[in-house]
Amino acid sequence: MRAPHPPTGPGPLLVLVGPPGAGKSTVASALGVRCGLAVRDTDSDVERRAGKPISAIFVDDGEPAFRALERAAVADALAEHDGVLALGGGAVLDATTQELLAGYRDAGGTVVFLDVSLAHAAPRVGFNQSRPLLLGNPRAQWQALMDARRPVYEAVASMRVSTDGLRPAAVAELIHDQLTVAPEQRASSPTNRRPGE
Repeated sequence: MRAPHPPTGPGPLLVLVGPPGAGKSTVASALGVRCGLAVRDTDSDVERRAGKPISAIFVDDGEPAFRALERAAVADALAEHDGVLALGGGAVLDATTQELLAGYRDAGGTVVFLDVSLAHAAPRVGFNQSRPLLLGNPRAQWQALMDARRPVYEAVASMRVSTDGLRPAAVAELIHDQLTVAPEQRASSPTNRRPGE
């Protein structure tokens, strides 16, 4: 088995982005096992720094405080971590984070957009109260979030993989296979195609 191509600069082997329910954390874990790499999740970093769950940060301190913690967590992880990195669903909306991801990508890093439909995200997310942005009508909220964020996910990503109907290990295998392909060959891969292409 060939080893994945590492980025030419410092930073993670790859970064996973996508909406709630795309499977970022579970796919990151599966990739970590498959590639023998450490796994880091910026949501966990934020909770550790704040000393409380994300839902409590939203209630106690508000979304701007959470986003500031998230921005710092992403910057630190991109600079320090050399394994698989999973970002929180809304992290890519921050302009500073977008610039950092662009720099990471330009240095040879891989940003993978884990795409998912509402039908497949719903059972994974469970739409419970630990996800404060999905309170009220969670299905409508999720779809609105995804509609707003999709262009950003697509803009920051160098690879797109749909997780619909796939187990985390299968998604990890797809990503791993793409990482072992020379960068110039990835553009023509079906994994990178948008729906309908």
